[in-house]
Amino acid sequence: MSAPHTFSDDDLKAKLVAGDDSAFSELYERYSAQVYQYIKKFVHSTDLSEDLTQEIFIKIWQCKSKLGEVQSIRAYLFIMARNHTLNSLKKAMRSDVAMAEIVNSFVEERNETEEELLSKEYHEYLERELNALPARTREVFRFCRQQGKSYDEVAMELGISRNAVKNHMVASMKILGASAKRDLGVSLSVLLTVLLK
Repeated sequence: MSAPHTFSDDDLKAKLVAGDDSAFSELYERYSAQVYQYIKKFVHSTDLSEDLTQEIFIKIWQCKSKLGEVQSIRAYLFIMARNHTLNSLKKAMRSDVAMAEIVNSFVEERNETEEELLSKEYHEYLERELNALPARTREVFRFCRQQGKSYDEVAMELGISRNAVKNHMVASMKILGASAKRDLGVSLSVLLTVLLK
């Protein structure tokens, strides 16, 4: 029978930031089984689920100094589990069709509270990055990706050439793709699949 939890999640977070090994052990004991079950829904492999769970907790320990910025360590764990699993599967498969199916199963199986936090985080992130783009590039991106308009429709609406629309989209996808990979650890296609479903 496991011992009762000594610390609240907030206490654990503070102790982890300070590099406390016992807090990490308790975090692992508290959440590893839940993270494992969450991953196993999507990878359907005991060995792979165990490996990915271990990797996620190693990443938590390695980036413990950043945990002070995290509101809920539990939600953060599940967000990290999701991102890490998607990226690992993408590397393994190299297939857009298979990847789209996996992303869709994540979206269908989602836990509402965790998913709301994740979607909110992703929406806020995308808005911040879009606001940093030049005004016309941002406008073209919103028409094409958020409203689903064709290049020809956008060109007509904005009174610019189709080629200009294409150039704005290439620029925005390049900048947003690099930012999503750097800041969230996911590809832009995964981010947009989650947000624009």
